[in-house]
Amino acid sequence: MHLGKVIGTLTPCVVYAGLEGVPLLLVQPLDAKLHDHGAPFVAADSTRMCGRDELIYYESSREAALALDPWFVPVDHAIIGIVDDVHLTDFLGREG
Repeated sequence: MHLGKVIGTLTPCVVYAGLEGVPLLLVQPLDAKLHDHGAPFVAADSTRMCGRDELIYYESSREAALALDPWFVPVDHAIIGIVDDVHLTDFLGREG
């Protein structure tokens, strides 16, 4: 799973069968320290609860297609959940 932040929404003019009612959101990928890490992309919101500026975790590829109902709809990224808090430690247990 990967961390990201919702930065916007997308409104499609044509919706693929199986994706009716699934919000499409613009996501900025983040690294472990919550800094931008790559270009933004569109993700299907399997939770149907995410909003702008929300910290989320997402899956890519085959796992993204499995996260939605029905399975195997044509998506590259799917939001799996909303992150409440991030607490970082190194391998020795020290906070970082």
